[in-house]
Amino acid sequence: MSVLMELAIFPTDKGGSVGAAVGRVVEMIRDSGVVYQVTAMGTLVETPTLAEALDIVQRAHDVLAGDASRIYATVKLDIRKGDTGRIYGKARSVTDRIGSVNT
Repeated sequence: MSVLMELAIFPTDKGGSVGAAVGRVVEMIRDSGVVYQVTAMGTLVETPTLAEALDIVQRAHDVLAGDASRIYATVKLDIRKGDTGRIYGKARSVTDRIGSVNT
């Protein structure tokens, strides 16, 4: 199984710049050992199970909850039996058809 998740999570009560808080979440994701990719609007994560993906969401919340009174999060999931490595394969499917793209 492959679970692709796009997660955007940040405190809403810390002013206009939340890069430090987002950095703490990305650090947790990096240290968890899952395959991930940071984008301008969120972080893509690939896990072998839904439970592991949802655990990342819980852990991201826990990272922020200590000093935030309000947290905003969006989560998108693409769950597929069988294939793994889709975090790179989906983008490669497009570039194989049209050539290089901005990354």
